Amino acid sequence: RSQSSAAASSAGTGGAGGHTSARVSSAPVLTAPVVKAPRRPGRAWTPVARVGGRSAAWIAQRSSVTLLRFDQRLAHLALHAGSREPGGHGWTYGDRIGTSEVHQVLAAFNGGFKLSHSSVGFMADGRVAVPLAAGLGSIVTYQNGMTQIGAWHAGVPAAGLKVVSVLQNLHLLVDRGVAALTVENCVLACWGATVGGGSEVARTALGIRGDGQLVWAAGEHLSPAMIAQALIGAGAVRAVQLDINPYWIAGYLYSHHPGGPTAVPVVPGQFGIPGRYLAPHGRDFFTILAN
Repeated sequence: RSQSSAAASSAGTGGAGGHTSARVSSAPVLTAPVVKAPRRPGRAWTPVARVGGRSAAWIAQRSSVTLLRFDQRLAHLALHAGSREPGGHGWTYGDRIGTSEVHQVLAAFNGGFKLSHSSVGFMADGRVAVPLAAGLGSIVTYQNGMTQIGAWHAGVPAAGLKVVSVLQNLHLLVDRGVAALTVENCVLACWGATVGGGSEVARTALGIRGDGQLVWAAGEHLSPAMIAQALIGAGAVRAVQLDINPYWIAGYLYSHHPGGPTAVPVVPGQFGIPGRYLAPHGRDFFTILAN
């Protein structure tokens, strides 16, 4: 799908208020996106996906951090409900990449902490699996297809826009382009218990830039400070940490073929998710889909 120049302009309203009025066109995807991951990404942003002939996603590898950047004028985020968390049936986006997405998917990556954690929230399709809490870092997708990131009731949701999904996980990792004060001195208590008790573990996060582009960051040996600084270096003004520890984090790009997409891992050394989100998965996760 394509968007008007007005939508493209408003996609860049990524200020502290988190408001956006850009809309995603309802025109169908005529051709599958072209997705190709480089064998050895470097520090510079390298295009990895094209939608309608335009670059929609980029990858970079900076030190021990993998970064994926997505243009919301050409691709949008979808929150999936896992078979166990939150469980149940009837979700628009369920426990695998579905038939409505299979020819649109650019990328997929893990969601947040287990829904039994004290500082999470989950809402999709008007159904609240875990109540949303004021102040938590929130990844908010609106009916117009745009996603914003901010603190709940302190920047998001935007007034006048219908919310279709929210994933909350802890407090903001990055706010106004600055890392949270706790990333150095409150690693385990503030940012999650780790396998083995160390501060540098497999860790993921999702941020938003001032121009409205989304940035996903991940690595196998990262502290909260390291991943926060990588996102800030990539232009993120706000960010939410997602899941941590090696067995629950993964990111994939999807190359397209007549028989369906093939998942390509993007994080060096990642343990990976069985089925690579093309088969049923028990936890929530995100896909990035061509507009």
